[in-house]
Amino acid sequence: MLVVIALIVLLAALLLPALTRGRASAQRVRCVSNLRQLGLAVQLYWDDNSGNCFRYGGSSTNGGQLYWFGWLGRGAEGQRMFDAAQGVLYPYIRGRGVELCPAFDYFNPQTKLKAAGASYGYGYNLYLSAAPGEAPVKTSRFTQPSNVLLLADAAQINTWQAPASPSHPMLEEWYYVNDDTSQPNGHFRHGQRANAVFGDGHVATEQPVPGSLDSRMPRQWVGLLRKEILVLP
Repeated sequence: MLVVIALIVLLAALLLPALTRGRASAQRVRCVSNLRQLGLAVQLYWDDNSGNCFRYGGSSTNGGQLYWFGWLGRGAEGQRMFDAAQGVLYPYIRGRGVELCPAFDYFNPQTKLKAAGASYGYGYNLYLSAAPGEAPVKTSRFTQPSNVLLLADAAQINTWQAPASPSHPMLEEWYYVNDDTSQPNGHFRHGQRANAVFGDGHVATEQPVPGSLDSRMPRQWVGLLRKEILVLP
């Protein structure tokens, strides 16, 4: 009996790494599929809006704020109401699921939710969002659409909103990506890589800019995406 138990333990130890790799691979594939669908939704939005890129948002309405990804109510972190149906891409997706990356660990005790549940796991390229009062960014500015990032795996480290604090940093969803060195927001959660969808609809993996990983939670792999795929010429 002891020999059988020992063999079972040995087999489990041998199989566990393979199962872990298989799970991570499946998550990457699902994330790529999500971003392809979101990229197609972005292109449909452009077709319906004369090639205008949508804005990031943040306008106050109905006791909350309206962003590109949906409506987020006011309130304590982790308790806010969220309505994805008010997001600009929702009419082209008609449902929920593709906006959540399966590799984002919402159940990790070091994760701080923004809403009462998972809301959006991807960030919009902030350089495609015109400032208030300015004309929308036009897709005609994309001289090389394949080099213009639309959406990517995103997150940031929070140290200023409870239950996070400077001594207790926490990972949270984030809804845009840019090149701000003071608060990195690319999330390289797929084997230290991030998935991203580009202006021509293709999805590729990106590595963090060397030296950019947020040292407050280095094992979460939050860092910067390349500036050249974010900033328009």
